[in-house]
Amino acid sequence: MSTNETVGDRLDVVRTELTATQIAAGLAFGTAIVFALMFVQEPLVHESMHNFRHAAGITCH
Repeated sequence: MSTNETVGDRLDVVRTELTATQIAAGLAFGTAIVFALMFVQEPLVHESMHNFRHAAGITCH
């Protein structure tokens, strides 16, 4: 990875190296994670996801 690499460069690499199925699977996984993080409010599940978000470096409050 060069120091002058941009997001556009990374997207071009993804377009050439991943298949449509891989991209669809990644988007489906991302959508499922977002849905779960936003709508699952069962306290035990919510707390474990909250800890996951912090471990992943996502600021949530």
